[in-house]
Amino acid sequence: MYGYMKADPNQFVIHYSKGKKKKVGTGICFWYFTPTSTIVKVPINSIDEPFIFEEVTADFQEVTVQGHLTYKISDPARAAEVLDFSLNARGFYKSKDPEKPSKRLLNSVKVYLQEELQTKSLKDVLKGTERLTEIVRDRLKKNSTAENLGLEVLDFNILALKANPETMRALEATIREEILKKADEARYDRRNASVEQERAIKENEFNTEIAVEKKQQEVQETKLAAKRKLQSQNFVVQQEKVAAEIDLEEKNKELVTLQVLNDKEKADSQAYSLNAMLKAYEKIDPKKIQALAMMKMDSHQLIANAFNELAENAGKIGELNISPELLNQLMKKRGGA
Repeated sequence: MYGYMKADPNQFVIHYSKGKKKKVGTGICFWYFTPTSTIVKVPINSIDEPFIFEEVTADFQEVTVQGHLTYKISDPARAAEVLDFSLNARGFYKSKDPEKPSKRLLNSVKVYLQEELQTKSLKDVLKGTERLTEIVRDRLKKNSTAENLGLEVLDFNILALKANPETMRALEATIREEILKKADEARYDRRNASVEQERAIKENEFNTEIAVEKKQQEVQETKLAAKRKLQSQNFVVQQEKVAAEIDLEEKNKELVTLQVLNDKEKADSQAYSLNAMLKAYEKIDPKKIQALAMMKMDSHQLIANAFNELAENAGKIGELNISPELLNQLMKKRGGA
């Protein structure tokens, strides 16, 4: 009696005949003699195993962990040596060993979850789902059971982690109170921040006013200093001007004094010369001097001089007759001159 074996690409097949391996491979096809043959078929495709576990946290709170595990048989020859993957005459597995890899891996998952959850409080567990997933995944990839069975863990994820409804309501109430408290604190902080900001604004305004006043004071002081300096310079200039005028007046006084002395000396010199001249003339007869002066006179001057002598000797003259013609002639001559 013969049978025909046609394996899929994701199935690893070993054909034993009389206790010896005849054919080994993935996706192979062959005829075999049923009475003396044993067919071992190991699936090498990825397998997804969902799970739900009830666990207890460190603070004795029940939690439900839901997730899934993905693995594959990476070493089918080794798996076939440890577990029974042989088929019966109808092509079904003879034993339940093909189910054991999933059970053993899930048992490891349960153990790892228990170890981690029993060291953490419920709040920490609910907050640390991602971290818990990473820890269990890393431990599964190093699991000795998986290595012994020729298994490879491809992925592990926790889809949900929940406490019982009553605990969740209590947690929600506590968290709600914390949220409200934080909201109040946030409002208080905002109010304080607003007050602080207002205070900072007022302080900046005051500082600005102080700075402006200080600058104005500096400007006024600078103006006063400049004015004082200008006044001081004007005072110095005025003093120099007064000193110059005083010096000029003193020099003028000296000049006037010198001029007076010079005029006095000049007058004294002229007086001395005139006095000397007069002393010289004292010894000369006046008639001679008059005669000398008359030598340079014209006829009119002589007539005038004669009239002057007549006037001087008017007491001695009894009567003097002057003809109109002579007087008229003298007047014409005088007018013409």
